Amino acid sequence: MIDAVRYLVDNGIKWRAMPADFPPWPRAYAFFARWRDTGLAAELHDRLRDAVRRAEGRSPEPSAGVVDSQSVKADATVTHSSRGFDAGKKINGRRRHLLTDTLGLVLDVLVTPASTTDRDAARLLLPAGKERFRRLARIWADGGYTGHLTDWAAQHLGLVVDIVRRSDDARGFEVLPRRWVVERTFAWFLRSRRLVRDYERRPETGEAVIWWSMTMLMSRRLAARQRPAPLRAA
Repeated sequence: MIDAVRYLVDNGIKWRAMPADFPPWPRAYAFFARWRDTGLAAELHDRLRDAVRRAEGRSPEPSAGVVDSQSVKADATVTHSSRGFDAGKKINGRRRHLLTDTLGLVLDVLVTPASTTDRDAARLLLPAGKERFRRLARIWADGGYTGHLTDWAAQHLGLVVDIVRRSDDARGFEVLPRRWVVERTFAWFLRSRRLVRDYERRPETGEAVIWWSMTMLMSRRLAARQRPAPLRAA
């Protein structure tokens, strides 16, 4: 069942197009939905994230993070009530709001209509992250989070929100301190074809697909560490 879900996320197929060597697609989807609704997909992801952080010599619980969002086009299956228009990027679809640690590993995710602003989503994302990770004390963000959010986070959550601004003189692409970490995580998502667009009817399903995508990435990373080194010729 796990291999079937990973195949769907990695290759972006329809549930009904599940290859014959996997269980029938209704059973695979029922497994996926049950793990989504009970939080087991997120729990599996969190355990792997803790293992990756330990392997990197870090504490399982982070003390700093990075927050950002990504707008993606929505497929025709996405209902009108759960999609919106991002006027800045001219995208009609949904927006993925991410809170990551300084390694780019996902701490929390929220999928909203693309019309939802970064500051409004952060008022939901940051309290949830602080509740799960008590050591979390500092968050880096871009200019979209400027304003009342910084004061609100400090007063109600005890979080320091540092805004990493782009230089006014910069032209073209520029790697910005800390912000590049979460941008790389968004790039990791595009390796999973199911995340190139938003194909899910429910936002919670989109969040579950992100958990599964990161689960694949981290399990491969951990497996590579356990793989024995090749023998060298004398």
